[in-house]
Amino acid sequence: MSAELVRRLLRQCGYSLQAPSKQLERTENPDRDAQFRYLNDLATDFVEDGQPVISVDTKKKELIGNCANGGREWQPAKQPTEVNVHDFADPTPGEHAKAIPYGVYDVVNDEGWVSVGDVADAAEFAVESTRRWWKQMGRDRFPNATRLLITADAGGSNGYRVRAWKKHLAALAAETGLRITVCHYPPGTSKWNKIEHRMFSFISMNWRGQSLTDIRTIIELISNTSTRTGLTIQAGYDPTWYPTGVKVTDHELNALPIEAHDWHGDWNYTIATP
Repeated sequence: MSAELVRRLLRQCGYSLQAPSKQLERTENPDRDAQFRYLNDLATDFVEDGQPVISVDTKKKELIGNCANGGREWQPAKQPTEVNVHDFADPTPGEHAKAIPYGVYDVVNDEGWVSVGDVADAAEFAVESTRRWWKQMGRDRFPNATRLLITADAGGSNGYRVRAWKKHLAALAAETGLRITVCHYPPGTSKWNKIEHRMFSFISMNWRGQSLTDIRTIIELISNTSTRTGLTIQAGYDPTWYPTGVKVTDHELNALPIEAHDWHGDWNYTIATP
């Protein structure tokens, strides 16, 4: 029996070549919708009180170099930009291999900040990006702020189980004098994070079809991203080396001024100032 005969028999039986279709979702957490309502109510309270509300996350890591980037751009006919055949991280010593953009989106003012690192997506890097947003943009926008609400995914460098995230946030609260409240989206719902569809999506559209040849190019493309509705973004390079795998002991964690909320204290908590 030949392969062609098998192909014809399969078609006669109603079969065809098909790619897998993303339709199935993980089992939803029973408190998923209630957490969304809780988060929304808190954000509304902060906004009405004139307090900052930010959405944070790490954008997809990007290869640095003359690599292909999805999308198309206008070029002279039959003169496409030539890029590497294979997209591999540059092994050259001293050269950057990947860019790690960590974003902070100001929900109130439709503004964003992106720190571009090249070491690791560590919790300390995530908090430092938030600190840089506050120094560069936040404190000028909210000179009378006493509280800050951060909405974040359940996992990653800013996950609700990451002890280092909470430790460095406590240091930020002590430094700024802000009571920092964190609300995490339920597991498996990261696509609802506002930064994804209000900022990151426009950055991806802006640099489509262009090679991210170096850190400077990445920062310029991010900074030049805007929308008709008024989105503006600032970006900067963070050259700091952040260690990974740093352990926070139970004693250190228990010493942090963390106030768990009555509703899902693992997802919702406030870090008080000293």
